[in-house]
Amino acid sequence: MPLYELSLTLRTLSRPELIASLKRSAETILQQGGVLRQFVSLGTNPLPFKMKAHNVWHREGTYFVMKFDAPSSAIENLNDEFKRDIDLIRSHVVRCEEPVKHECTLEEEMKPPAYRKDVQQLIEEGRKVIRHKFKQNTPGFDFYPFQK
Repeated sequence: MPLYELSLTLRTLSRPELIASLKRSAETILQQGGVLRQFVSLGTNPLPFKMKAHNVWHREGTYFVMKFDAPSSAIENLNDEFKRDIDLIRSHVVRCEEPVKHECTLEEEMKPPAYRKDVQQLIEEGRKVIRHKFKQNTPGFDFYPFQK
């Protein structure tokens, strides 16, 4: 199962209502066969602009981020459930890609430029002489049009 990240924007609620709403969201994920990995609260902040959800205008919201594993077929159902929840202003599910492993090349980078392999390759490419031959009939005519 791939790893997903769900960002939730909830309307301003009292603490018990907020907990109930988050439990509903988490239970929805669990019912679809998902596994919760991480749950982060980003706090209550003003929204970047007025947002209308369920015929009500909102200026402030509570932000949460959930990381979870779920089958890819369940994401459509999750989005549908989240759209119907009256406490949610916005929700967005994003698939998280596994980070790419990079080799540490600090020892190579600490060498003087003349001793680095990549710099030596650039020097060799610069030493190659590339000569372009002038072709008389470059415009595609049988004659040279600029000759008097």
